Amino acid sequence: MAGKSGAAKRRTIPYHNTLQWYTRIVTSETCAVCKSQCARGIEYMEQMSKPGAVGRGVPCVLTAYKISPK
Repeated sequence: MAGKSGAAKRRTIPYHNTLQWYTRIVTSETCAVCKSQCARGIEYMEQMSKPGAVGRGVPCVLTAYKISPK
């Protein structure tokens, strides 16, 4: 077990990942109650209103965030 220390090292985030914007995946219920609905969300709600539709969500531009380096 050489080379293993008792203290766990903190995982560092690569610099290029701190510059990238991420968005959360939201469902049609979230899009329906949104105060500022976007075109992508409205289109997704229309698709999900059809009987038998199966959806996995849509990326919401309004929930964009960046990972902050710590």
